[in-house]
Amino acid sequence: MKLSVVTINYNNAAGLRKTIESVVPYRSADTEYIIIDGGSSDDSVDHIKEYADRIDYWLSEPDKGIFNAMNKGMKQAKGDYLLFINSGDMLIQDINFDKILAHLNGEDMIYFNIEMAYPDALEHFGDTYPDRLDFKFFAERSLPHQASFIKRETLSEYGGYDESMKIAADWAFSVDAVCLKQYSYKHIDDCFSIYFLDGQSSMSENYNLLWEEKRQHIEKNYRLYYSLYQEWREKKNELYKLKTSVSVRYLKKIGLLRWLKL
Repeated sequence: MKLSVVTINYNNAAGLRKTIESVVPYRSADTEYIIIDGGSSDDSVDHIKEYADRIDYWLSEPDKGIFNAMNKGMKQAKGDYLLFINSGDMLIQDINFDKILAHLNGEDMIYFNIEMAYPDALEHFGDTYPDRLDFKFFAERSLPHQASFIKRETLSEYGGYDESMKIAADWAFSVDAVCLKQYSYKHIDDCFSIYFLDGQSSMSENYNLLWEEKRQHIEKNYRLYYSLYQEWREKKNELYKLKTSVSVRYLKKIGLLRWLKL
């Protein structure tokens, strides 16, 4: 199986360099590396040119957003599988990448666990995923594209990522792949990548937009679940307000709510 690793970047020269340096050691006859840059005005293109002999294809031009750029990468890729490691994210050093690639056996999606970290944080923490996926999982979570191998043919047949979305298109593909299309998938209880929590979907100011895009997608494509989803969201918001209220925080501080899991 041939793999295409795709990196999307826009004006994140430092993050791009970090990503490139983590990927190029694993480039091989069976692994191509593609970079799609959105016409950056910083030093990004200089970094790309520095490593040009180890990059199979790169492009720097204005795009219509991250998912437009990811679709450009998909269309240029020649691999059987795609892996999106965008600027700022990394492959873990000294991993046995051949062992990772050995798991690419034909499923439409193969997803791994992921290591996560805040920018400049010295400590990392892991995030694990279940072997079985369903709508309940996707109502609250998503699969990390930094740790998911997607069959190029499958993503292409799906139509690529929804470019009308600003944040949630990778989530929309994953939930549709499992719950609508019933594409095959497999979970591997291992980890090979690091996701730094400074991407679009992890920024607090984008939280409401993320949930609104999810809500609209569910309303349009999962009418049977929509009312249950809305009810769940309302209860979740109420619980969050309760957890963060001044009175509850005070009671927790003095130890009176230890018996409640709030």
